[in-house]
Amino acid sequence: MRDLLEQVLELLPDQALALARIVDRSGAGPRDTGAAMVVTGEGHVLGSLSGGCVESAVLTTAHQVLLDGHATLERFAAADELTVGLPCGGEIEVFVERLDHTDLPHLRALHAALEAHRPVAYATTLESLPDRKLLHPGASQPWRGLDHDAAALLTAGHNGLVGAQDCTPAQADRPRTFVQVFRSPARMILAGANDYTRALTVAATHLGYHVTVVDARETFTTPARFPAADEVVVDWPHRYLEAEQRAGRIDDRTVVCVLTHDPKFDVPLLASALRLPEAGFIGALGSRRAHAQRTARLREAGVSAAETARVRSPLGLDLAAGTPEETAVSILAQILADRGNATARPLANLDGPIHRRQD
Repeated sequence: MRDLLEQVLELLPDQALALARIVDRSGAGPRDTGAAMVVTGEGHVLGSLSGGCVESAVLTTAHQVLLDGHATLERFAAADELTVGLPCGGEIEVFVERLDHTDLPHLRALHAALEAHRPVAYATTLESLPDRKLLHPGASQPWRGLDHDAAALLTAGHNGLVGAQDCTPAQADRPRTFVQVFRSPARMILAGANDYTRALTVAATHLGYHVTVVDARETFTTPARFPAADEVVVDWPHRYLEAEQRAGRIDDRTVVCVLTHDPKFDVPLLASALRLPEAGFIGALGSRRAHAQRTARLREAGVSAAETARVRSPLGLDLAAGTPEETAVSILAQILADRGNATARPLANLDGPIHRRQD
């Protein structure tokens, strides 16, 4: 949608448009959620959804949406000889809605945010007459009981569906809503090329993190050992982190975890990370004894007590984790709890609704 926005803003004052977007996808597919196609009243098409697999069917739907103004949600599965679908075998849901001049204010506001490189989310209820909302980080914007879930997607930096899957009557009136996020994914920088790092890389990727593995040991630090990582970097971790900070690629969502148990890596990296106010979460794997020794070395390196207190170590929640995969769950649980300012207590022990809301 980002690539089509300027053209939409040029056309919309003079005519209505049909906007089709992929709002859900499973399995293989040529394009991800948020991919968009625009259809004008004259039948001109901008953009694409699947490289030609489903466009003809969506074009017919778009004409109908332009006529009656009612949005439509369609699902396309694997194609066969009789049906339109995806030859790659995946499934997509496409939401087709009508836009007119009344939508210009929030689309212009979206364009302004993108031009200023400000993170923003564009939420659309998947209803016959959609409701739309722009959401910004840190703003208190109660909206149909969906604002907290939409804000979580904005924080993580990836698109998603919220609402409608709610299982309690008090939450069931929240409409199914597509949240399209215009922000780079949250980063996770993992120092240490080992089995714990590999397991955490796999799990964090599923949560939408952009994961970088960094280690100075070239023999162990290879893409083949960390296939789930977005980047595998051979460098001293502290030097890499400082370079990323200078390039403006560290922000308050960035997670930095030390998994090496080696002072020559741990101490310089933690010292650098703790002097970056932008870093959102700093953790270090190891026992209490190992962390006490690490803290003493940090103090000797000139790091203050207040700064060392920012390190989450021993890293992870008490889940009786033993394997690297279990430890990864423990670490991610702590990161999620910290990010959401949550208690990390069992839901059964909490009062009130288990789904957090801000309305």
